[in-house]
Amino acid sequence: MENVTPAAIAALVVELAPAVAFGCSGERITRAVQRWPASVRIGFPALFVLPYVLVSLSQNIFRWQWFALYAGLPVVVAWLLEQAARADPEQRGDWRDGIILLAFGLAVDLRWFDHAWPTGLRALNELLLVDIGLYGFQAIRQLSGTGFDLHLRWSDWKSGLRELVFFTPLVLTLGWALGFIHPHANFPSVGSAALRWVLIFFFTAVPEELFFRGWVQNLLERRVGRRIALVIASVLFGLSHFNKRSAHFNWRYVLLATMAGIFYGRAWREHRRVAASTVTHASVDWLWGLWF
Repeated sequence: MENVTPAAIAALVVELAPAVAFGCSGERITRAVQRWPASVRIGFPALFVLPYVLVSLSQNIFRWQWFALYAGLPVVVAWLLEQAARADPEQRGDWRDGIILLAFGLAVDLRWFDHAWPTGLRALNELLLVDIGLYGFQAIRQLSGTGFDLHLRWSDWKSGLRELVFFTPLVLTLGWALGFIHPHANFPSVGSAALRWVLIFFFTAVPEELFFRGWVQNLLERRVGRRIALVIASVLFGLSHFNKRSAHFNWRYVLLATMAGIFYGRAWREHRRVAASTVTHASVDWLWGLWF
C-alpha cells in the first residue's frame, strides 16, 4: 500500500474517467469525436500519457522512453484505426484491427510495460490500455456490436447468471479432478463480499470481457461465423492465462479458462452485451476467491 499515494489516486481517477464516459455515453462521445478535424482526432489521445506522468514523477521513476511510449502509442492506434475505418467500412475486420489487438494482448500477458510502474500500481497500465482501446475502437473505428454499456439491464443478469449456473458444475467437477481447485472455509461479511464482487466486476472482468468478447469475438464473428468465433476467442482467452499462478505454462488454468470463455462468450453474444458476460466472469472469479 506504500505506493498508493495521492498522485496514484489521481492517476486512477484520470484513467477511470474515459472508461466510465464510454460506458455511459459512448454514442454521444463518438459523434462528438467524429466532428473534430482528423488531425485533432488522431492527436488527442496523446493526453493519455498524463497518468504515467503523475505516477512516475511522484515516485521519481520518470523515463522519457516510457513517456514517448504512452504519448505515442495512443496516437498510432488512433491513426491505424482511422485507416481501418476507411479501408473496411463494412467492418468485416482489417489487418490493422488484428495487429492492435495482438499487441495489446501480448503487452498485458507478457508484462511488456510493467517496469514503467511502481510495484502495486501496474494495474494502471492495463486500465490505460483499455482507455486507448476504447477511444480507438469506439470513437475512431466506430466498431458496432461491441456492447460496452455500464447501464446493467435485467437481461444482462439473466444471461450472465444462467451461464454461471451452466458452467459451475462443469468447472467444479473438472477442477477437482485436475487438482486445480481446493475448497476452503471463508465467510466474510456481506458488505466485504459485495465490495469484492464489485471490484472484480469493474477492474478484472470488464477489461477482459471488453477485449475478448467486445473486440476479439465480435470481429471474428464477421469473418468465421458465431460458433467458430466463440471457440477461437475462448481458446485465446484460455491461453492468456498460461502464466497465471505459475512460473511455467499452467495448462490446467488454460484448459479451465478456455472452458470458462465458452460460457462468457455465450452470455455476451445473446444480446451482444459486455455487461452480461462480465456478470458471469465476475461471479466465477468471486466464488473461486471466496471458497476455492
